[in-house]
Amino acid sequence: MSGHPTRTGWFRGPLAECDPAPPRPDRVFRLILLGPPGVGKGTQAELLADRLRACHLSTGDLFRAAKCQADPSPAMSAALDAMRRGELVSDELVMALVRERKRCLRCHGGFLLDGVPRTIGQAEALDELLNELQVSLDAVLSYELPLEEIVDRIGGRRTCGQCKAVYHVTARPPRRAGVCDQCQGQLVQREDDHPHAVRVRMEAYQRATQPLIDFYSRRNELVSIRADGSPDEILGQTLNSLESRLNHV
Repeated sequence: MSGHPTRTGWFRGPLAECDPAPPRPDRVFRLILLGPPGVGKGTQAELLADRLRACHLSTGDLFRAAKCQADPSPAMSAALDAMRRGELVSDELVMALVRERKRCLRCHGGFLLDGVPRTIGQAEALDELLNELQVSLDAVLSYELPLEEIVDRIGGRRTCGQCKAVYHVTARPPRRAGVCDQCQGQLVQREDDHPHAVRVRMEAYQRATQPLIDFYSRRNELVSIRADGSPDEILGQTLNSLESRLNHV
C-alpha cells in the first residue's frame, strides 16, 4: 500500500535505512502484540499498521526473509542454524537480533512488535533495551478467544495440496466442496489443524504466555481484546480499547 513503511531496517539490520523514510504520524504508537494462532493477530497487525502508520516488526517475517539473505549477521546465522537443527532460538539470540535493529524501536513512526517477547526473560531484556533507548511502551495488546472457538477456527481450515490456498469449511468455503477454486486441487486438513493437535498447541501456548500476561498486567500495560467478529470490528475494538487506556494513564 502506498506510503506504508518498508521495514528495510528490520529485515536487513543495523546499517540499512528505509527508503522512503517512514511517515511521521501525528501520534506515535509503540505497541506489543500477543495472541495465539487462530485469533487473527496477523490480520490485525496489518490493519493497525495501516491505521496507525506504525511499522509492523514481526520476528516471523524477519526469520522468513533471512532465509533468502546472502549475508545474514552472526546473530541471525546462529538463529537460523538453531532452527535448522529443530531447536528453539534462545532468548539471548532473539534479543541480540532485536538489539541489532534497535533503530527500528527508536523510529519516529512507532512500532507494532509481534513475536517478541515470548518469555519473561525476553520481556525483561526488552524492558532494559527500551529504557536504554529512552522509549516508552504504550500498551501490550493481547488478542483472546476461548479455546473451543480457536479449535473451531483452526479445525475448520482446509489447505489446497497443490497451490496451498487456504479455505474454511464455514467462514470461507470453496465453491465446490473439497476442491480449490484457483487450481482445482484437492483440499486437505493439515495434521496440526486437527482438533486434538490444536488443543495441544493452545495448552502449550497458554502455559508459555500466561507469565507474560501476568508480567504486563502487573505493570498496567496489558489491554485484553476479545478477537470476535469481523477483522474491521476487531480493529474497532482494538482502537477503542487503546484510546481508553491512553486517556486514563
